[in-house]
Amino acid sequence: MQEQENKALNRAKFYQLVLFPFNNGATNVYYILTLNYIAYHANGVLGLALMFATTMVTVMRAFDAVTDPIIGVLIDKTSGKFGKFRPYIVMGNAIMAVSAILLYFCTRWIPDTIMWLRYVGFVLLYALYVIGYTFQTACTRSGQTVLTNDPAQRPLFTIFNTIASLVGMGLIQVVATVIGGRVGYGSEEFFNLVVPLAIVLSAALTVLAVIGIREKDRPEFYGVGGMSAKKEKVELGQYVEILRENKELRMLMLAGGSTKLAFSIATNASVSCMLYASMMGNYSGLYLPIYIVCYVASAPFFFLSVRTAQKRGQKAALALYTRIALICYVGVLVLLVIWKQGNSTTTLSLTDMNIYTVIFVFLYAIGYGAYYSTADMPIPMVADCSDYETYRSGKYVPGIIGTMFSLIDKLVSSLGSTIVGFAVLMIGIETLPDTNTPYAPGMKWVVIVLFCILPMLAWLLTQYAMHNYSLSGERMKEIQAVNARRKQAVSEGVELKEAMERWK
Repeated sequence: MQEQENKALNRAKFYQLVLFPFNNGATNVYYILTLNYIAYHANGVLGLALMFATTMVTVMRAFDAVTDPIIGVLIDKTSGKFGKFRPYIVMGNAIMAVSAILLYFCTRWIPDTIMWLRYVGFVLLYALYVIGYTFQTACTRSGQTVLTNDPAQRPLFTIFNTIASLVGMGLIQVVATVIGGRVGYGSEEFFNLVVPLAIVLSAALTVLAVIGIREKDRPEFYGVGGMSAKKEKVELGQYVEILRENKELRMLMLAGGSTKLAFSIATNASVSCMLYASMMGNYSGLYLPIYIVCYVASAPFFFLSVRTAQKRGQKAALALYTRIALICYVGVLVLLVIWKQGNSTTTLSLTDMNIYTVIFVFLYAIGYGAYYSTADMPIPMVADCSDYETYRSGKYVPGIIGTMFSLIDKLVSSLGSTIVGFAVLMIGIETLPDTNTPYAPGMKWVVIVLFCILPMLAWLLTQYAMHNYSLSGERMKEIQAVNARRKQAVSEGVELKEAMERWK
């Protein structure tokens, strides 16, 4: 069995493991730009209604989810000179760059005397961006299946993906925070500086990702059928059958989707402004330093989570470190509950340090670090679900598996901006909070729910999902060995159906 497991392994070179995750870094640049700041552009620069601006983020994320199944099928049908994944990576990034220029700059040319045209232009260009985003992001999950199936290598995708995200998402978020604190998130100057940086940065990361997958994006790495995989019939109707039969994918979708929704709300720029500016009174002196401390705290957890995943499987790592985050956030919740406006002993301050600040930063940094180390772990686990589907049905459909996960992920996370906008309106604030928004009655409890309670509920759902998810480290080794034996048989002329029946 051990010999068969070794034959089953398709290992990636080190540079491939490092470079391909930059595809996620490239799309995350636009993800942060859109999720956190497009409502500011619509409301502050174009003068569109607040609820329209925040609701459109939800609508377009839902539209993004709807396009996923179509693009997933297209990926699975594709097998040309440039491979299965690279054409969609390049096309997607190009479409996003063009749409960003048109959306953030050209819409300003529409006179405010014909506001209806601004609304229409905003919606159409936003939809164009969504198509490009789906093209590229769908390849992050599906492309892993050709990169490596080694249980010791797949967990490394999480750490390299995080590094790529820090280069992309982290850089754009830090720059946006600094610029937004000076000129305001809803100003033209903000977008004049941030958008060009996002376009150039995302394009550079895309080039690195293409280099990373180039040698692996070939038919011999496409599932059990190998060279014949490109002839497989792929239809939209397969989504229903796979979702019904593949319980492991359903559990992973539950864990990933709920956590993504909570995280998109908790890290929303408006929530950060309410916490650090409106409640604590010092956004510039708190947000960025605490943000940096949290990233530093993430470093040891990344290595620990990877080691856990390599030894015990990704399921065990995801469950363990979200439990740690959940425990720490109980403490953060208590601290926010006892906060009182104007009371210096319950106010965060890094210049006039108090015990409240020390405990808050410690618990939040550990909790955030533990969670963030596993935030991208569902991505390589999608590849496990794809290999399991090949084992279960004999079909190599990474596009369908990856975009099915994305569909739910995007549908639930699309609610983020709308939930924040609705919560803000409930306490009587008519515009999205920024660094100059004063404290309003009820804001404390809005922050508690959005910043703490929702992530905690998501981690409880993750615990439930992982309890019912069977793809442990040992189980995946067995599945890879069976898939390899079937692939060898098919290459020797055995029909796939016979190979499926003979080796189980």
